[in-house]
Amino acid sequence: MDFFVFISEQYLLVAAFLVLLYVFFWNEKRRGGQTLSAHELTRLMNKDEAVVLDIRESAEYNSGHIVNALHIPFNKIDDRWEELLPYKDKLIVLADKMGQHAGSVGSNLRKKEFQVGRLQGGMMEWQNQNLPVVK
Repeated sequence: MDFFVFISEQYLLVAAFLVLLYVFFWNEKRRGGQTLSAHELTRLMNKDEAVVLDIRESAEYNSGHIVNALHIPFNKIDDRWEELLPYKDKLIVLADKMGQHAGSVGSNLRKKEFQVGRLQGGMMEWQNQNLPVVK
């Protein structure tokens, strides 16, 4: 009950909070590059126009990953980004568990002039659609 009283009395504060929350999520989404569905990613991979970079931890990667995906954990990307130089002419599509790290990694790679996208919904969505994984 107190919650609704607070909202009714502090509606400007609540509105400002909601606007800031929306701007934060919008900015995080934009930073990681364009979002691609699993089907768009498959089409680009089949045309050899994209490569998948799996940024999950090693245990998650080993439990199942997209065929031919490169693997560099998100916390090591700053030290190992040069491994991606052979793929500079392709779209690098970031795949993580649910999209939580793709924004910051994508932003850093874009600063290094890579073309970056990200898998919508991460590997959770890929597996929910029963798409193939390699173990």
